[in-house]
Amino acid sequence: MIRIITDSTASIPPEVLEAHDVTVASLYVRYDGEEHLETEMDIDGFYGTLASRIDDIPTSSQPSQHAFEAFFEEAAAAGDEVLGIFVSSALSGTFEGAVRAARTVKSHNIDFRCVLIDSTSTGGDEGFPVMDALDAREAGGTLEECAAAAENAVLCSRILFVPESLAFLKAGGRIGRASALLGSVIKIVPVITVLDGTPQVVAKVRTMKKAVEEMVRTFAADVEQFGLKRVMVQYVGPKTDVLERLRAQVEEIAGHAVDIMPVSPVIGSHVGPAVGLSYECWRAVQGKLEMQPSELVFTA
Repeated sequence: MIRIITDSTASIPPEVLEAHDVTVASLYVRYDGEEHLETEMDIDGFYGTLASRIDDIPTSSQPSQHAFEAFFEEAAAAGDEVLGIFVSSALSGTFEGAVRAARTVKSHNIDFRCVLIDSTSTGGDEGFPVMDALDAREAGGTLEECAAAAENAVLCSRILFVPESLAFLKAGGRIGRASALLGSVIKIVPVITVLDGTPQVVAKVRTMKKAVEEMVRTFAADVEQFGLKRVMVQYVGPKTDVLERLRAQVEEIAGHAVDIMPVSPVIGSHVGPAVGLSYECWRAVQGKLEMQPSELVFTA
């Protein structure tokens, strides 16, 4: 049997994870003096107060190596193979922790086989490779075929988001001080994506409305050029009318109903209030990766 594991930042609905027997390694969020398992949080309740936490931004931590080792040991004892797909290693140490654990377990379980993939992203952009791996597994694919499906999805997917301000990204070190100051002084609103695992600005406009319009234009251009397989609207912070308007625009382009999903609190705490899109195309999205896909994979 092929066991599939991911982490809690992947924005996959709990009912889907349960129905397809996907194991989730939860990250942690610390605020108000307490540490919380991300998988057990009331996300909308947390996001209702996020904007007020700018002077004391929540922090996050990754799953322990011990937790990964326990999962791999159980799989090895059962004679199962493992495919793991995780948040960008440039954003979290989760992938590296899983690699260290796999090496440890492999050292005394010589027949144990696993493939671990750095998704180079997060949110739906991380979740889509998991979904494609599940499709391949349910079609009877081998470990190598399931991993290849996930690797292809990494190339074919993208996340775009528009933060209400750059304050959280600046405080978390995800965007330079100069860029954040420029944004606050002349009211630049960026459209941000994840390229080669790190946040990058792809467009700068003067208002939130124009930034959302630019995000939708980028999405529409990608769909026209590369086709569309999956899409979701995502958000950080309170739900607003902007989300429904964005969903209507996306549904018009997609030609079908589109879900609205929250971004993981771990990621949301670094981004701050924002709206965005995650989508997967049928063909590789231009500019998603400069590194070689083989650089993203660990095989034991």
